[in-house]
Order: sequence, then structure tokens, then C-alpha cells
Amino acid sequence: MDVFLQQVLNGLTLGGIYGLVALGLTLVYGILHVPNFAHGAFYMIGAFIAFHAMNAWSLNYWLAMLAAAGVVALMAVISERLVFHPLRNATGIHPMIAAIGVMLFLEAAAQALWGADFQRMQTPYNTIVDLGGITAPAQRLLIIGAAFALMVALHLFLTRTVMGSTIIAMAQNRDGASIVGIDANRVAMLTFAISGVLAAVAATLYAPINLVYPAMGHLVITKAFVIIILGGMGSIPGAIVGGLIIGFAESFGAYYISTDYKDIIAFVLLVAILSMRPEGLFAKRGR
Repeated sequence: MDVFLQQVLNGLTLGGIYGLVALGLTLVYGILHVPNFAHGAFYMIGAFIAFHAMNAWSLNYWLAMLAAAGVVALMAVISERLVFHPLRNATGIHPMIAAIGVMLFLEAAAQALWGADFQRMQTPYNTIVDLGGITAPAQRLLIIGAAFALMVALHLFLTRTVMGSTIIAMAQNRDGASIVGIDANRVAMLTFAISGVLAAVAATLYAPINLVYPAMGHLVITKAFVIIILGGMGSIPGAIVGGLIIGFAESFGAYYISTDYKDIIAFVLLVAILSMRPEGLFAKRGR
């Protein structure tokens, strides 16, 4: 039973990180209606900014996270204004190519600034917590608590505030939202800023138990795409549940099957679930 609960803890850790990244990707998809391949690069830049802030500027962990969130949010807004906004009326392939261009640019910039070496981010939460026989690093507990608290905060923002309602309205019908007076440009910039914050926070939370390097966003964003397809394109509950499904599948698969196949499990699950429900778990039928 202890081993099972240990894997549940690991699954919640992975699910929390994947869910945060997938939420940012889902929000942007609701505005662009194309996948934002640059989102993984924002995740990577968030980790590097936090790492740099802690080592070069001697900021503590939380201030470094705040700095990373602010910088990546600004970068996301700038990319929306300079890259995606001019392509708002273009066909789907053009924004996708532009997103890939932003991703390659940011990865090259990160490598030029910080090098290609793997870096280890320090954390003040190095203790091991004993939870009734289950050993849990404090950083993993922090990831679980912070990730799901942020998900709840985002849900409350989207459902209980006027600005959050405008994001949902624009995602559902951009033209209709503009007709009733919603400023599409303002909402698009806000959405990109939120997605940048989610990516930076997720990266800063996960980096201390992983590594920081220029290509670190590749696998995470690939799994985030799997999650939003699995949960239903544009579905916020689907992004959260999909993240948990992939997180638990990887955790239990790595232990009971093999760590060699851990990263393949997400794609096997995607094929299995979509073969039964092609529109995703939370997408409305008949779309």
C-alpha cells in the first residue's frame, strides 16, 4: 500500500505540472484556435529566468518565481502583439509556423545567454517529510499544493470576474464577443500573459527536481498537446483532468512496467482514449 500511495504522490506531482502547462496552452488555443508551439519555450525561459535570478541576483526562491512569471508574461504579450496579432486573419498554418519560429528563436537566445549545459536549480525546500510511512520530498508537496491552488485561483478568476468572463466569451465566439463590446486585443494580451505566468510558475516549481536546459520544454509541451487533445481542445476541465491522467499513467507505468517506456505511455493512452471518444473526454458532442 505504501508503494501505491508513493506512486499516487508522484502522479499528483506530474499531473500538477502538466495541468498548469496544458491550461496555458488551452487558454491560448481558445483565442488563436491554433496550437501555440512557442508555449514550451516560454516554460523553458521561465526556468532560466528563475535560475538566473537566484544565482546572479541572489533572490530567494519565491521572488525568483515572481520575476520569472513577470518576465515570461511580458514576453508572451510581446509575442502576441508582434507575431500572432498580425496573423489573426491568416489561415491556420501561418500562425503555427510563426509559433515554431518564436520557439526556435527563444531556444537559440537561451543557449546564447546561458549555454547548452544542464543546470540544477536550488530550492530551500530540501527536507524529506514522512507522511505515515510515505516519504515525500518537501518540493514535491510544494508542487502539488501550489499547482492545484493556482488551478483553483484560475477557475475562480474565469468564472467569478468580469475579465475572466470576457476570456471565456471570446474563446467561445470571437466575433460575437467583439459585437457586444469586448475589446479583443485587450483580452488576447491578457490571455497570453496568464499563459506565460502559468508556464513560468510550472517551470520554477518543477526545475528543482529536474534540470534546466534549453530543450527542456520539448517533452513537456508535447505532453501538454496530448493532454489538451485528450481532454478536448479548448476545454479547461479537460486540461486539468488530462494532466492528472497522464501524470498517474506515467507514475504507475514507470514503476510497474519500466522507466524506459514512461514517456511513451502518454501517447499510448491518447490513442486508446481517442479510439473510443475521438472528440476528447470533455468536448461537447456534435461540434
